[in-house]
Amino acid sequence: MKWVKANCKEGPDLNKPQNRLSAERRAKDWQTVVKMMLITRDLMVGNEKLAAMGYGEEALGHNAILAGFQGQRQWTDHMPNGDFLEALLNSSFDWNGIREPYLVATENDSLNGAAMLFGHLLTDTAQIFADVRTYWSPAAVKRVTGKALTGKAANGIIHLINSGAATLDGSGRQSEKGKPVMKPWWKITPAEVDKCLQATEWCPANVEYFRGGGYSSRFVTLGEMPVTMVRLNLVKGLGPVLQLAEGYTVELPAKSHQVLYQRTDPTWPTTWFAPTLTGKGAFRDVYSVMANWGANHGSLSYGHVGHLLITLASLLRIPVCMHNVAEERIFRPSVWAGFGTSDLESADYRACANLGPLYGR
Repeated sequence: MKWVKANCKEGPDLNKPQNRLSAERRAKDWQTVVKMMLITRDLMVGNEKLAAMGYGEEALGHNAILAGFQGQRQWTDHMPNGDFLEALLNSSFDWNGIREPYLVATENDSLNGAAMLFGHLLTDTAQIFADVRTYWSPAAVKRVTGKALTGKAANGIIHLINSGAATLDGSGRQSEKGKPVMKPWWKITPAEVDKCLQATEWCPANVEYFRGGGYSSRFVTLGEMPVTMVRLNLVKGLGPVLQLAEGYTVELPAKSHQVLYQRTDPTWPTTWFAPTLTGKGAFRDVYSVMANWGANHGSLSYGHVGHLLITLASLLRIPVCMHNVAEERIFRPSVWAGFGTSDLESADYRACANLGPLYGR
């Protein structure tokens, strides 16, 4: 609690005056959300202190590389939300110092959790869990803010935002050669940890839908970071399919950001995402990227790593239904050529169906 009080600054309470919790209740909520994080971590990897207390089996944990928290509404109607535990476990640091992230999926979304796991294992970096919330066209942004989108945002943007559960690494306050990055945990410096914490506020949760209270993290991701958004979907009669979109984080003028931010919940962390367009298919425009996304969640990984995800998917026999990776960057096993060399997306589906799943037979 001492570390939390020193490093997790409380943000403004944006609840209606009649809905605001007392200072005493908010202090109690801080204690509860810290306990929730400790319990989740111990469930994943164990804690030898539990053995000394007589809980030998529980002390072993579950040797988990991925977890999820089903908060809404069974838990959050009665207890503080899971935003703090998810955000900080997904980060590369806490009161014990700099360490590997513990992957935790919001709303127990196991499919997006699997996407987070793929991204983490391929890049060694923390992953941003986000709602794929809103498409903003250039015309709509100009209409409501009075300013035009420019640069990488010129064709439109997607608002990635989640109820405070995104990794704090996603604030973009780590740097390399003067540019914002997300680093593997062993390359992060204490000064960068402090910058991530300083860039983050913890706002009292909106009790109109988090009736049990809690705290949601709030930051704005710095722009110009290359990122890859990915999601695993499960299609009845087909099985798992992967989709991904490479692009960049972008920064908006402060006034434009505030106007757009107020259209959703301004107590949550925001990443403005501009996917790279190809002019055809699902990537003919930004709207089509969002329209073809399989669910309201996505995982954001630092770097343009779509080619790595495609190779991994082929090894697992998971077809890729949507991507914007140039053909010359893609590697699949040579046997894929036997299923067609012209329409590679269709060939991928045929190869995966013919070879069958690598695991679970």
